[in-house]
Amino acid sequence: MKHQKTIQTACIILGITFSLSACSTMAPEYKRPNSPVPAEWPEGAAYKNKSATDEKQATEIPWQEFFKDEKLRSIISLALENNRDLRIAALNIEKSRAIYQIQRSDLFPKIDASANANYQRVPEDYTGRGSADTQHQYNVGLGLTAYELDLFGRVRSLKDQALEQYLATEQAKRSVQITLVSQVAIGYLTLAADQDSLRLAKDTLASQLESYSLINKRFEAGVSSALELHQARTTVEAARVDIARYTTLVAQDINALNLVVGSTVPREMHPSTLQDTVTAIKEISPGISSEVLLGRPDILQAENILKSANANIGAARAAFFPRITLTSGVGFGSNDLSGLFKGDSFAWNFSPQITLPIFDAGANRARLEAAEADRKIMVAQYEKAIQTAFREVADALAERGTIDDRLKAQQSLTDATAERYRLSTIRFEKGIDSHLNVLDSQRSLYSAEQNLITARFMRLANLVTLYKALGGGDRAEARDE
Repeated sequence: MKHQKTIQTACIILGITFSLSACSTMAPEYKRPNSPVPAEWPEGAAYKNKSATDEKQATEIPWQEFFKDEKLRSIISLALENNRDLRIAALNIEKSRAIYQIQRSDLFPKIDASANANYQRVPEDYTGRGSADTQHQYNVGLGLTAYELDLFGRVRSLKDQALEQYLATEQAKRSVQITLVSQVAIGYLTLAADQDSLRLAKDTLASQLESYSLINKRFEAGVSSALELHQARTTVEAARVDIARYTTLVAQDINALNLVVGSTVPREMHPSTLQDTVTAIKEISPGISSEVLLGRPDILQAENILKSANANIGAARAAFFPRITLTSGVGFGSNDLSGLFKGDSFAWNFSPQITLPIFDAGANRARLEAAEADRKIMVAQYEKAIQTAFREVADALAERGTIDDRLKAQQSLTDATAERYRLSTIRFEKGIDSHLNVLDSQRSLYSAEQNLITARFMRLANLVTLYKALGGGDRAEARDE
């Protein structure tokens, strides 16, 4: 009966302990900082009219839907499985989750079971009985060690800080995935563009070799001058230089794609031509309001870090107040192992301790000031993240507003240059004009065709960049089994 009352008393004490430790924290109330950018996207000659509000936002479009090229989608899937940066980000989440669980466990008492035996020989002089004595002690029990009553929310604030840091790592992984998807797409498009440029350089070399052979024959017949012959040769050698340069670029593009994917991309998955991928990427809308940026994972990550700093202020404030820790235990003890659970062998102890900071040479004040300064720094970093995101989207929109006109104009220029080359060739073959005009128009056509490839690449790359800047690329498309 006596033991039962003691156990009931211990239970009451533990109940009061949990009630007291469930208080709120001393952290300041969190309020999201105002966005430091305009509510609407920029306007002007470089920007298109605002898109309709019923269009899907980038964050609502899975990358499998945004990228229509089957080869590209296969490579992105391969990258999501093998990329080391994404793997590191996932492992960081596991690590941060474990740290949060460790910090959270401090909210609860830690009860340990123990059993020990102690054997001691007491000298004759100590016993006073004229002979030495051998003593045996046996103990078993449950103990609560240095559990802090979180009366002022210090432990809870540290738990909240760890939670926000854990959530920040989850957002970091999302950000890594978005970047990875865009890197794979840009690498794929770059490889396609350089392959087209290499193919164009080879076709141009073949055409220029035919032209050079014709001029050489005319020179040997005394019809063409040495100047025309050497000018034709310069175009041949220039084409060979470009072939060597683009051959190197294609090899480097493949190496870069393999690196970002995390494994060797099979050759059959390489793009054929950039022309085939012109319609392989979905058009997207940035929406009307810049508030869509608040859903970007890097901005959410910055906000989680800001909340973490806010919680740390609560822990710094609580350090000014007393800390109460409890140590207690219940069990059984006996000098004889057989009597460990017999008779009046029940034992207990209860040792509360209170620590009140009186003089610390300003250490607690300095920690609070440092925590408040950290929060101000995190506010500035959060605002900068929003400003950077706004600038990235605005730049992409500025290019998007003019890239179609540029591509259309470049196509018209290429067509006009091709017609000029055709006419100059006819005039040369009829003896009306010199071969110098043919070479000049041929160089102009080659340059125009290279610029057309670049314009096509920039249009597709702009769509990928805008998709990434708006926070798209971390959603997987749900598939029906």
